[in-house]
Amino acid sequence: MRGRAEPFVLAGVLLLLAAPAGAAPAAGGGKFYCCADPTGKYVCGDILPQACYGRAYRELGADGRTVREIEAPLTPEQRARRAAEEEERRQDAIRQKEQQRKDQALLDTYISLDDIEVLRKRALDEARQSIRNAEIRIAEIKGLRKKFEDEAEFYKKKAMPPEIQKGLADTEFEIKAQESIIEAKRKDMVTLQAKYDDDRKRFLDLQRRKAGKPQ
Repeated sequence: MRGRAEPFVLAGVLLLLAAPAGAAPAAGGGKFYCCADPTGKYVCGDILPQACYGRAYRELGADGRTVREIEAPLTPEQRARRAAEEEERRQDAIRQKEQQRKDQALLDTYISLDDIEVLRKRALDEARQSIRNAEIRIAEIKGLRKKFEDEAEFYKKKAMPPEIQKGLADTEFEIKAQESIIEAKRKDMVTLQAKYDDDRKRFLDLQRRKAGKPQ
């Protein structure tokens, strides 16, 4: 009966498997499908035996040689694990490509370590100048605010004119805005120092790699 692992079919397939290379194929032979059943017994048939459903199996040609191997279907856990591994490989490839892009940009930006230090100094000087400008502006605003405060002294026990109220509110807002700029620029200076430190370290690594020296 087709599809059953009849003894004579199994014996014939095993003889084909054992046949030396170049042996003539059996007359009238076709494909066979073989697998190990749950008990470990080798099962073959000219159509896929039921015992092979959901299991890894081999497709054999008429000459007894393996034409292809079919893996067993993955379990949900195996599919999830394989998907996670593939995603990790994909993310690794993205990270490597991004690092290559950054490395090339670094080499395009700097020719030497001196270039890094020149740009570091320029960036820090610009941040320091912004802080000085903000401090000067605060001093100017405080001078203007003092005039409004002096005028406000005359209105402690009566309604303060709207223009004085507005002047006090506006100058208070501007002082806080300039103080915020100073705080942001000081944080920028810390970030800039770290950035140029990292650029310097990576530039040295790339130069050593280019020269064939150990990292």
